[in-house]
Amino acid sequence: MKYFIISGEPSGDLHGSKLIKGIFKSDPKAEIAFWGGDLMEKAGGKLLTHYNELAFMGFIEVLLNIFKILKNFKKCKKDILNFNPDKIIYIDYPGFNLRMCKWAKKRGFRNYYYISPQVWAWKEKRAEIIKKYIDEFYVVLPFEKNYFKKKHNINSNYFGHPLIDDIENFEPQLISFNKKPIISILPGSRKQEIKKILNKVIDVCKYFPEFQFVIAGVKHIDSKIYNNIISKSDSNIEIIYDNTYSLLKSSKLAIVTSGTATLETALLNIPQMVCYVTNPVNIFLAKLLVKIKFISLVNLIFDKKVINEFIQSDVNISNIKNEINLLLGEKGSIIKEEYKSLRRSLGTKGVSERISAHIVKS
Repeated sequence: MKYFIISGEPSGDLHGSKLIKGIFKSDPKAEIAFWGGDLMEKAGGKLLTHYNELAFMGFIEVLLNIFKILKNFKKCKKDILNFNPDKIIYIDYPGFNLRMCKWAKKRGFRNYYYISPQVWAWKEKRAEIIKKYIDEFYVVLPFEKNYFKKKHNINSNYFGHPLIDDIENFEPQLISFNKKPIISILPGSRKQEIKKILNKVIDVCKYFPEFQFVIAGVKHIDSKIYNNIISKSDSNIEIIYDNTYSLLKSSKLAIVTSGTATLETALLNIPQMVCYVTNPVNIFLAKLLVKIKFISLVNLIFDKKVINEFIQSDVNISNIKNEINLLLGEKGSIIKEEYKSLRRSLGTKGVSERISAHIVKS
């Protein structure tokens, strides 16, 4: 069969690469074309458009790039028609993918949505699109299956969270710098969030000279962006590119931007705090529209505050210093105990293969 996959960001590229491997295992003669990234290409699919051309974050950024986004819709439709797949798989990226799935369904394509849009947080009307235009729906957070069934009468498939596979298969390469204990900084994977977070966090490093602060860098971001910010600091700050799991496993604690990274940090059993800074207009609109109490996946899954979240002006030297000291003490141990139940709720190894097999057979 022929499969067309649409992924618009780094996390989707990771999940998509595992999905491609699983599809080939269940369907060795599969033909796969996709919008995604390098990991998906290495897994064996044919890359048509890289996610670097697609990733726009926040209300303002979307408006500023609206003409490029509209051009991408047109190009994606053309690619689908030319490839003529048996099944289209949408990975997260709801602003783009939910619009595409409506167009595709009207043209007779079979739609599979992997990693649910967070309609339980905002834009709940998106559930109507899912119900009407998606043939098979896959959720990855334990509370989502019950939410979609009870709230929207949508049947979904829950096979666990695919990060479980990454953690189970991960073989750590412990990292050290001058024998100092490490505090890692995970500033995200988009230029605008990296600049905003690092410029706020970087000044705290000088208050902990006994620790080595290390940034989890990503290679698709120009190194000048990291280095220009580091140059403003009085501290010796290192960068490690595309080796986040080893960095986290080597760390005493982590300062993390919200998103999948908070869940990865938890599954690797590292105490953390969440720091999030964005355009003030984005925050204003989010306060009007978003219905959730927390921004981190860890707290959302627990439905309580397990890790501290600092947003906008709360991302300051005083708060970060205080939280580092707490995490180095008893609070860090308490968080690690909480992580145990989180891991149990996310399923067992083989999640991606189970989802791929279901897509192939259904």
